[in-house]
Amino acid sequence: MGMASQPLKVMYLNPVADDAAVDEIFAGMVRQHKQPGTEVHVTALPKEHYGFSHIEFRTYEALVTRGIMRAVRQAAAEGFDALAIGCFYDTALHDAREISDRMIVTAPCVASCEIAASLANSFGVIVGRRKWVHQMQSTIVGYGHGDRLAGFYDVGLGVDDFQRDHAETGRRLMAAGRKAIDEGGAEALILGCTMEVGFYKEIENALGVPVIDPSIAALKRAEYAAVLKRQCGWVPSRRGSCEAPPEAEIARFHAFDDAAPVFGSRIVIEAE
Repeated sequence: MGMASQPLKVMYLNPVADDAAVDEIFAGMVRQHKQPGTEVHVTALPKEHYGFSHIEFRTYEALVTRGIMRAVRQAAAEGFDALAIGCFYDTALHDAREISDRMIVTAPCVASCEIAASLANSFGVIVGRRKWVHQMQSTIVGYGHGDRLAGFYDVGLGVDDFQRDHAETGRRLMAAGRKAIDEGGAEALILGCTMEVGFYKEIENALGVPVIDPSIAALKRAEYAAVLKRQCGWVPSRRGSCEAPPEAEIARFHAFDDAAPVFGSRIVIEAE
């Protein structure tokens, strides 16, 4: 079957507990930005096992990594073309890629950096709290974008705070963006948290530089990867550092035998 008769299948995985309001925020983003021929499933981890509303701390990241790995393996088994892990820490990205089979896996930080690098020579990252900077800087430098990084600019908000008072969040993001441009020389901006969804266009219009929303970036990068997979046959390498663990060994270790639910929620946005 060709692409016209078989929709691209992309999963946007929010790696925290299912929450109806948050799920709908990301589903709304998907409805606005996906291509007509793409079917997207917005999923989250089951609340009874992963009760976090954020993973700002490495402790929480470590605890949800198992849930992410189970979700990635399930999505690959269901035949998804690509999956986006919806946290700007890019939690478990390399681990997930190892077991994704023919499914491409991306995440907000790597996707946002790739897009920003195609639009400008330098970019600043607007983050919620200073706590995040060390880990994010290490990640961005590891991706090879250290020379493009104009700096990090925090707004003093945790993940759970961004959607509480939109006017105040917008004010803080705007001020941080101006500082990144005026003091850091940033030619583009990246919002460094997926819960900043919905703010990018106002900042972009006011400041006159590209502003990358990481949730949109992750979705569109996954969708593009799915297109390239279908049209060009480009699938993940399984050689060298990308080698997957042997299936016989996975079975012997009972690594994925847990019968608990993989997903706590799933919103399906059909292809048109």
